[in-house]
Amino acid sequence: MLTLDNNCIVIFGASGDLTQRMLIPALFKLYMLKELPTSFAIIGVSRSDYSDQSFRDKLIKHIESDPDVDQAALDKFSKHLFYQAIDPAKVDQYAVLKERIESLETQLEIPSNTLFYLATPPSLYSVIPKNLAAHGMNKEDNGWKRLVIEKPFGYDLESAIELDKSLYKDFTEKQIYRIDHYLGKETVQNMLVLRFANSIFEPLWNAKYIDYIEVTGAEDLGIGTRGGYYDNSGAMRDMIQNHLLQVIAMVAMEPPAVINADSMRDEVVKVLQCLKPLTDHDLKHNLVLGQYTKSHVRGKCLSSYREEEGVPNDSRTETYVALKMFIKNWRWDGVPFYVRTAKRMPTRVTEVVIHFKKTPHPVFSANPPDNKLIIRIQPDEGTLLTFGLKKPGSGFNTEEVSMDFHYKNLKNTQLLTAYERLLLDVVKGDATLFSRSDAVHACWQFVQPILDYKKQSFDLYGYAAGTWGPIEAEALFEKDQTWRSPCKNLTDTDYCEL
Repeated sequence: MLTLDNNCIVIFGASGDLTQRMLIPALFKLYMLKELPTSFAIIGVSRSDYSDQSFRDKLIKHIESDPDVDQAALDKFSKHLFYQAIDPAKVDQYAVLKERIESLETQLEIPSNTLFYLATPPSLYSVIPKNLAAHGMNKEDNGWKRLVIEKPFGYDLESAIELDKSLYKDFTEKQIYRIDHYLGKETVQNMLVLRFANSIFEPLWNAKYIDYIEVTGAEDLGIGTRGGYYDNSGAMRDMIQNHLLQVIAMVAMEPPAVINADSMRDEVVKVLQCLKPLTDHDLKHNLVLGQYTKSHVRGKCLSSYREEEGVPNDSRTETYVALKMFIKNWRWDGVPFYVRTAKRMPTRVTEVVIHFKKTPHPVFSANPPDNKLIIRIQPDEGTLLTFGLKKPGSGFNTEEVSMDFHYKNLKNTQLLTAYERLLLDVVKGDATLFSRSDAVHACWQFVQPILDYKKQSFDLYGYAAGTWGPIEAEALFEKDQTWRSPCKNLTDTDYCEL
């Protein structure tokens, strides 16, 4: 049983958006649920000039916007917030940070357990750990030290390997937590329980019974003010290499020997190492890259990607990726996995669709109903199973019906958000849902041919903002296969129910 040790949580990049919108609200929620230790300190670190009180005022202002917030509890929580201004790039200034941490540990009777969260630009991922080590703040002589790193874990395979080499000079793999918020989502984790805890699914979870699998990660928004970052990243690096390949690994992995971090992550790596390498033929025929163009949707004019702030007017960065891929192992040989992700699609939705094979001889209908298992990751989290039943009346005509489950229908259950769950896990020292270095390298190795292909002349297809992407993506499918439309009818709310 993992315990909650009293500790200090040090957040580098504390004046940034991630800290204010995600990290502090998540920690407050854990505090409300009594999931944090009895004694703890949260120390914000950045170059900005704040006092403890002005830092608290800045962060709780965002939480106070919730009309249902418990103000008394928020006031108590805010007393755990502290601030230390340093330049993270300057090693000599870490002496001040070390002194502040030790002072708070003495004042609050906290042992030397420290979580360092790097909510910073990737350029500091090698700098901060080195500077911490220079002042001995990586040593575990009197307590644990854990380092949390946000994606991207490198820019390509070579840089990912170099990043790890840099980290390993001062921290061990056991101390490093590479956070991917997709893996913290309840529905992603539930895929494992759905498969391995139910005998009605696990015997069918293989190439003998499954026709093909879809993974969709769609966003209805454009890139906003992230043009400078996104144009150097694109959908491949932003979504496929990390989030969606990890989701595929969870879908396709073998059952672990035991439920712990090592066994679970061993099985994830095995799947990723079995991804069939992409050939020149795959790059030309099983890959579609697109970029959204200007359009009008429900009376609103949506800009093209090249009109977004910070994007060159001749940019060839992809905002859409569709890929047909295979896993070369005993369980999945011959089963196509279709993956798509994009900005400016009709709605925001992430889901996995398992398409089971049709009956070999349709007795009751020339077109038997599809058997699909739809696992909705976001929004409207849940699962839906479709199958065929007899239509009422004479004869044996069939129709497609469904059974579904929605997490929103659970009563008296507190569902943790992705950041809440992952922050709780790292405080406990549970690395199960964090990416290990060999998994990161396997993902980069798989997508590297696409990154190299993009350096050459390649086809980039336009698609109108607010649509499901280039028509060319339909050509990826084999006979009788097609993309599932996640939403039959969209409303002005852009909300897509399962």
